[in-house]
Amino acid sequence: MATLEVIRFQRHEPNISEEDSPPTVHWHVSRADGELPTIVWASSETWAQANLWAYHLAEQLDPQTVMTSMKHLASYAHWLEAEGIDWWHFPEKKSERCLFKFRKALTAARDAHEIAPSTTSARMAAVLRFYRWARAAELISPGGPMWEDREVAVKTLSTFGLERTMRVISSELVIPNRKVKGGFHLEDGVLPVTEEGRRDIQAFADVHSSEELSLMLAIGFGSGLRLGTLCDLKVATLEHATIDPSTGWRRMDLGPAARPPVATKLGVSGKVPIWEELRTRALEYATSPRRLKRQAKAAPEHRGLLFLNRYGMPFTQGAVTTEMCRLRAKAIDASVHVFRDFYFHRSRATFATLLMRVALKVLPVGEAIDLVREACLHANADTTMGYVKFIEQSKAMRESADAFTEAFLGLSKHEVSRA
Repeated sequence: MATLEVIRFQRHEPNISEEDSPPTVHWHVSRADGELPTIVWASSETWAQANLWAYHLAEQLDPQTVMTSMKHLASYAHWLEAEGIDWWHFPEKKSERCLFKFRKALTAARDAHEIAPSTTSARMAAVLRFYRWARAAELISPGGPMWEDREVAVKTLSTFGLERTMRVISSELVIPNRKVKGGFHLEDGVLPVTEEGRRDIQAFADVHSSEELSLMLAIGFGSGLRLGTLCDLKVATLEHATIDPSTGWRRMDLGPAARPPVATKLGVSGKVPIWEELRTRALEYATSPRRLKRQAKAAPEHRGLLFLNRYGMPFTQGAVTTEMCRLRAKAIDASVHVFRDFYFHRSRATFATLLMRVALKVLPVGEAIDLVREACLHANADTTMGYVKFIEQSKAMRESADAFTEAFLGLSKHEVSRA
């Protein structure tokens, strides 16, 4: 299927020398080397229009934003190949157009809790941005409208309390970021797994996955690190983890302010706990022959990473997700059903929920929220508060279920005695 690859590129500009006869064109480098994400179809051909869009974005945006947009577009490319649909397929009937079919597939995956509502909205928005650019650049000409736009009035308040109305263009294909059916969900629309489920997942991964994925899951369950942070985790980060005198925990410095810096969502910096046994396991892996062979192949700027693939390159979130999908399929075949709706980010929700439950038993609510917020590097306290609400709701639902069961069994016994 379609893959997302990263290439190094240089921007060249022409310089015409009029002294030569006839005049000749000389090309000179106008920009230093950079990394550019590119999409490659299963046929090994590149998606030229999408890759031109990536180049266009790289002229204006930071590399991380470009990569995020291209990851969404690569997911769309993967879906196109799986469905056997061309990216320029826009027949007269709306329901048969590629974008309308993709929107339907996205919302179905969201409703099945396969992807988060926020990811669903962002993915559709990124694909629409590409098509708008491609149409403006005259790289696609379907002969008719691809979708219908509508004008929406958005009201805002200034710092002085004055109301202002702006008119923006919205598409009928936009997917609002809403909660989906199926109960309360935590950050990014996920749910934690039970302690028994966590043990089953970890035990199966220890045997059937790569050593890297097994360790990533262990750190995810044990420290709540996001996948993007894990892929950028440095050996020195673990080595420099200090002991918190108040708790006895080891704490790792993460974020752009850390030394060495480690990528975090929204660039939040802080200290994240890691248990001593988990830190020891990670450091033992760092000095294992398996990782040292990979380190020897790595470029100097990558040698400090804890996780490297067999070619000495950094792990990407896409590569980890692909292996996670394979592990899930293998687990389901082996009747390990806890894997059926499990994906990596649920390890973070599991860690945060467990930490919040323990914290609420020994700390006031406000201090418990502060503890979990710092441990999970939440940029917004509302995100942390969601775990408190989830625990309260879960407790209420369990008590209601117990009461119903007791009442139902009591009624059943009463009916039996009467009979």
